[in-house]
Amino acid sequence: MDIDHKFAFQLDWNLLRTFLVIAEEQSITRAAHRLLRGQPAVTQALQRLEAELGCKLAERGKGAFRLTAAGRKLQAEARRLFDGVAQLPETIGQLQNELSGDVRLLVATYVVTPLLDDLLAEFARSHPKVRFSIRVETSSEVIRDIRERQATLGICLVSREFPDLEYTHMYREFFGFFCGRTHPLFGRDNLKMDDLRPYPSVAFDTEEIDNALQQIVMLRSAWGLTRVVAGRSSQLEEVRRMVMCGMGIGAFPIHVVQDSVERGLLWRLPPYEDPPEVDIFLTVNPRKHMNRAETQFLADLTRAIRHTPLEERTYRG
Repeated sequence: MDIDHKFAFQLDWNLLRTFLVIAEEQSITRAAHRLLRGQPAVTQALQRLEAELGCKLAERGKGAFRLTAAGRKLQAEARRLFDGVAQLPETIGQLQNELSGDVRLLVATYVVTPLLDDLLAEFARSHPKVRFSIRVETSSEVIRDIRERQATLGICLVSREFPDLEYTHMYREFFGFFCGRTHPLFGRDNLKMDDLRPYPSVAFDTEEIDNALQQIVMLRSAWGLTRVVAGRSSQLEEVRRMVMCGMGIGAFPIHVVQDSVERGLLWRLPPYEDPPEVDIFLTVNPRKHMNRAETQFLADLTRAIRHTPLEERTYRG
């Protein structure tokens, strides 16, 4: 028996499962909670795996956790292995025709579209044995994880197209500026962009000049709205929270926060005409092996996008 087979037979595969949860949660504490185990036991499992492999898998400190290069590589390989194991019941159980399996979906924080909601509802009714795992990440994290084959599908903004991925234009949305009801501009009509200049901003972490939100960044910059940034977050709900608390002016997809406007929690600010537009894409890694459920869901979603005219996939608010 060669050395590779010895390692495979001697390795405690539960260590890999524990590591995968640690890597996904980016935290020993959260991994322990998810695994229903004590934190010392999870820490010991990580240390045992590092000893088995002879390398450091994660850098840990006070309030910080980061996978090493070896850890990220192991995460990708462990996910591939566990995806294969997860498919065994389906592979062996082709005796039954009913569709089953797991669909892993990554979405950016501000993805709101009836295309996805309607398909999820219909798919769940038609295939009750299919299980979904939906994770919210920044668009750059979605692209990274799809490239590393850690999930099946990604829905996000795209600032740069990688040749190893496939992109389908899913929908178009428009961003507007908003303030909360304690803000001095709340309730005022016929404002001009100059009226916004004296006030601080609240921004997404991803508002950079070289990414998909560059139109919002350029608009802020052109009107001098970037001098004071009172708060930042990668999550739409937290940016909205800060704006509603009166910390500053924030940019949101108009259709996403329409309900908050109607409830009197947010107030629309200029520009009222020709607001910045942003395209959202369905992103797939063609090299990732998909189970039957993933293949069917991707086919159904792609079909729904292509059979819906772009105008109906454009949300102006």
